[in-house]
Amino acid sequence: MGSTGPTRRAALLGAAGALTVGAVSGCTRGPAPDLDRIVIATGPPGAVYREIGGAIAALLDQRLSDIEVVTVETGASHDNLLLLEDGEAHLGLANLDSVLDYGTERPLLSSVGRLYDSFVHLVVTDDSPVWRLTDLEGARVSIGAVNSGTEFTAEQIFDVTGMELEVVRIDQAESAQSLASGEIDAMFSLTGLPTPAITDLARRTPVRLIDLADAADLMVTVYPEAYFPATIPATTYSRNPACPTMSIPNLLLCRDDLPEDLVYVVTDTVYTGAARLAEQRPEAAQINVRTGISTGVVPLHPGSESWYRDNKPASQWSDSPEDLPTPAVPTE
Repeated sequence: MGSTGPTRRAALLGAAGALTVGAVSGCTRGPAPDLDRIVIATGPPGAVYREIGGAIAALLDQRLSDIEVVTVETGASHDNLLLLEDGEAHLGLANLDSVLDYGTERPLLSSVGRLYDSFVHLVVTDDSPVWRLTDLEGARVSIGAVNSGTEFTAEQIFDVTGMELEVVRIDQAESAQSLASGEIDAMFSLTGLPTPAITDLARRTPVRLIDLADAADLMVTVYPEAYFPATIPATTYSRNPACPTMSIPNLLLCRDDLPEDLVYVVTDTVYTGAARLAEQRPEAAQINVRTGISTGVVPLHPGSESWYRDNKPASQWSDSPEDLPTPAVPTE
């Protein structure tokens, strides 16, 4: 996270104005205050986090009649973790690899549940000379916004593969625009399927997805808890065949000091409302009770754990929800 953290937090709070500051004043360690507003940290323009976070907020706003539910646009995973820790958000989306890097030993955060899996995209225009990851040596490449999950994962890939290239840090929507105009040679994107920014780009400009099978094998070997071999299906983006890559689970996180009964309702709303969410975002079809508890080493909030126990047969629980195996990631 480095020295960009405080500056980024200040920018986020400035953009949100009274929205977040007024909403969560007093939300610190210890007994949770009575809340009249819940803030959900989402993601940047052109990313799934922003859209699915907004859809979750709409469901919660309907369910929690005495509490206003609002969203904050962020850079994504690392921004969301910072805002949750500082008490400037109550709920937030994050990739599992970002959470593992952030530190699961921190007492402030726990999980509502696993939602869906994000896929690493490496996108170039159809006339690009880039055909494999190693062709990017020396190229100008967007790795997402500062403190985003895309930035973190791309940097992990560069570290493992030993690649060096010129990086720019801009959000999904701006990355797509810059790729179309030739300002950058390629863009990374870590998000659900389909990615809005890439879908819009592919409608206007022929693009290709780069095969990341070799990089995925390395990442799975080095970070087996966070990365899984996967394939972006051929039907995802126009004119693109199936493309090997890697996937990463996404979690809905919350602060530990939220009341158990409130988190119970949040969990119930998200998982019983999955079909409604899927009407707006296709990846929400992955949200279900069975995979929801598969949060790896990230503990469930007691309110969420209570909801899962009330809504799953006892025979499907192990001694601890964290002991359950990670579900298989689809490869087609």
